[in-house]
Amino acid sequence: MDQEKDLEPKEETIPEDSASDDYKEQYLRALADYQNLLRQTQKEKEDFWRFALADFLCDLLPIYDHLKMSVANLKEDEQKSPWVEGVKYVLKQFKDTLEARGVEEIETKDMPFDHDTMEALEGEGEMVEREAKAGYKLQGKVIMPAKVIVKK
Repeated sequence: MDQEKDLEPKEETIPEDSASDDYKEQYLRALADYQNLLRQTQKEKEDFWRFALADFLCDLLPIYDHLKMSVANLKEDEQKSPWVEGVKYVLKQFKDTLEARGVEEIETKDMPFDHDTMEALEGEGEMVEREAKAGYKLQGKVIMPAKVIVKK
């Protein structure tokens, strides 16, 4: 009879430690996938918010620019008017609010021409002569390039 027992196929049993390790590995892998999904979803939300904000800013910034130009082109005696002082205060509030949201104006005055942040309207050269239209960055990314006149 002992010989018959030896001839019967033996069922392999998986040790408990091996099964436990396999489940633990699957759990850790699923947990990592879930955490990656959460991070990806958060990143997508942030990208959507930035895109929506950039789109809104592209509509709003020309109004800000026109307001700045209207005050800048006033005569010296008009600059002291209480009405103009009020508009200047509103411009300051506007600028502070934009900066608080991560919007910064691209510096062009007496700067070398930068192809990444500026668009040349006239001239050839390497230095900015004057700014025709302000440019803006949102959290370091150009949303509106500065339009400039360049000189040699």
